[in-house]
Amino acid sequence: MILLLMIPRALDAHGVVLASRALLLLALAGSFTSTIYLGMTLVATSRYLREARAAREAARATPASSLPPVTILKPVHGMEERLAANLESFFQQDYPDYEVIFGVRDLDNPAARIAQEVRARYPNIASRLIVSGPPKWPSAKVFVLDKMIAVSSRSYFIISDSDVRVAPDFLRNTIPPLLNPQVGMVTCMYRGIPASDFWSRLEALGLSVEMSSGVMVADMMEGMRFALGPAMAVRRDALDVIGGIAAVADYYSDDFELGNRIWAKGYKVVLSHHIVQNVLTRRSPLRTLGDQLRWMKSTRYSRPAGHAGTGLTYAVPFGMLALIAGAALGRWEIGAGLFVLAWLNRMIQSVVVGWGVARDPRALWLCWLYPLRDFFGFAAWLLSYTGRKFYWRGEMYRFDKGGKIAPLERSQAGSSSGAI
Repeated sequence: MILLLMIPRALDAHGVVLASRALLLLALAGSFTSTIYLGMTLVATSRYLREARAAREAARATPASSLPPVTILKPVHGMEERLAANLESFFQQDYPDYEVIFGVRDLDNPAARIAQEVRARYPNIASRLIVSGPPKWPSAKVFVLDKMIAVSSRSYFIISDSDVRVAPDFLRNTIPPLLNPQVGMVTCMYRGIPASDFWSRLEALGLSVEMSSGVMVADMMEGMRFALGPAMAVRRDALDVIGGIAAVADYYSDDFELGNRIWAKGYKVVLSHHIVQNVLTRRSPLRTLGDQLRWMKSTRYSRPAGHAGTGLTYAVPFGMLALIAGAALGRWEIGAGLFVLAWLNRMIQSVVVGWGVARDPRALWLCWLYPLRDFFGFAAWLLSYTGRKFYWRGEMYRFDKGGKIAPLERSQAGSSSGAI
């Protein structure tokens, strides 16, 4: 009888050992893939910095007389932290001829007042405010951009989000590559500028390190086949050949789609050597998670295979898995060793990419914190496989096949369309 009672316990213990060994093998595999990814990131960083030096020299050598007139397109919606300073940076460009066009849904939008105040401070810079009225397309941003482009007679455009701040030499560095007729678009990486809260610091590290790493590796492996929304420079002929900005009206990731369609038409998409700033607003942890999930879900539907592979690039979750499996097997030295290696892996990535490329000082002195961002990034990646709905600028949407979106709730309030 005693022997019979001991058999289930022995089987249970054996099952725990088998499960722990399986977890340890999974942790070893993940540690291997994340280390390979770090190696790819280091090589891509070296390549980017080498090419950036050459591109910077080429931009400096471009005579001012050959720089074309440019229209800066700034769709705005709602209040954001340091919005006025962000918008004002585009009026301080060291560039011979440019105009700024703002686009809003209605004049009751608080961002419209800020845009008007900034315009008034720079009467010497040509600027306009376009009021689109309620959007008729799934993407409200693309809807207003279409109206903004229609009132410009120029052939070179900058499309930039409202939470972006740039240096005075931004135009001087991003426009010259477009003088090559084979180049249809130039896009910029960005470093995160946090608000005063802990969660925005983690998010800013993710923008400076994780985002930059992924972009440089993609550029190294297959060339740029997409664009990054914070700052894009594009020529009118490249827009026209894809059917205008309306071609991406059904997508949340309009930046990815825009760059990908221009690339598909035979133009080159160039990753600029110039880094812009993405200024974050203080938000609750849940709101921050919601934003992360929205971006992740967008990638899941737009690029399902690439999004699935992203899970193998994280290091800290596999290090934690190794720690748990090692403890269960009584092999603390193995688990602890893999965990420490995972933590060091992400610290190295933070310093090399966040500081070395994005020039984010926080990525240097907070490199010990970046591994925590790696863990939360993995959690958001897992959660991105749940549900289709997402919240975006006060409205509810649903992701559909291929990354298209459908509005579920949308405000109909708004002024009539027009220009101011």
